Parts: sequence; structure tokens; C-alpha cells
Amino acid sequence: MTGEEEIVSLRFRIEGFVQAVGYRNYLIEEARKLGLSGWVRNRSDGTVEALASGPTKAIESFFTVCARGPEGSRVANVQMEKAEPPQEKGFNRRPSL
Repeated sequence: MTGEEEIVSLRFRIEGFVQAVGYRNYLIEEARKLGLSGWVRNRSDGTVEALASGPTKAIESFFTVCARGPEGSRVANVQMEKAEPPQEKGFNRRPSL
């Protein structure tokens, strides 16, 4: 065993009451704690989109973070799909789409 975990990259689409409640800041803070790379942004349809890349266990924890959301949010659904890893390191906010 090499001790290295598989790196996974997923795109998340979070539906519900997730804008204007500090959701993006919450994801940024939690993703950085987990050591993930990626980004988060609001979408014009009222959802939040995020790309996260890191060890499998950290990505699983990030999914839980997405599903829970910050106080004041109400997450209805979290969709995930495989994605290419982000080009930049760290976890940042992107302009709304």
C-alpha cells in the first residue's frame, strides 16, 4: 500500500434556497479546511455550482457539507458528475453565470 488516496474531481449542482444566505462563503471555508482545489459560483437559475478536486474521503465530506449548507439555507438536492480537475490550486469564488 502506497498510502496515497485516489484524487477525484466532481462538479456539484446544489438546488434549493442556496443564494443570498452565505452558501458560497460556507463552501469555500469548508473546502479549504478539507484541502480541496476548485471553485464555486452562483448560477442564474438560482442554483449554486461547484467544482471540487481532492482525495476521495475529502470529496465525500464535501458532499455532506454541500447537502447540509450553512444556517439559513435549505438544500433540496445535490447533483454530482465527474469532471476534469481545476487548473488552479486552492478553492475560490468564480463570477456568477
